[in-house]
Amino acid sequence: MEILSSNKESIAYKKASKRVKELKEFYGNLTSYCLVIPFLAALNLLTAPGYLWFLWPALGWGVGIAFHAVSVFGIGRNWEEKKIKELMEAEKGKIKTL
Repeated sequence: MEILSSNKESIAYKKASKRVKELKEFYGNLTSYCLVIPFLAALNLLTAPGYLWFLWPALGWGVGIAFHAVSVFGIGRNWEEKKIKELMEAEKGKIKTL
């Protein structure tokens, strides 16, 4: 019984660790965006204010951050959890029949 509890705690720890890593990567990316894009904007406005080229990297990187946010914050993540549970139940059924 204690082994099962320890195993569940280990799985929960790994899952939480993975989640923290994903959040850390997202916030690092967002911080980089918030620091680099204003620098590019200032550089653009100082060198060639007639053409706002900094908007292109801001738009591209912004779309990337938006997709990263969708994957990290679980929009559409519910199906992953259901599938994992389904596969775990199927695996338990196989083990019991052996």
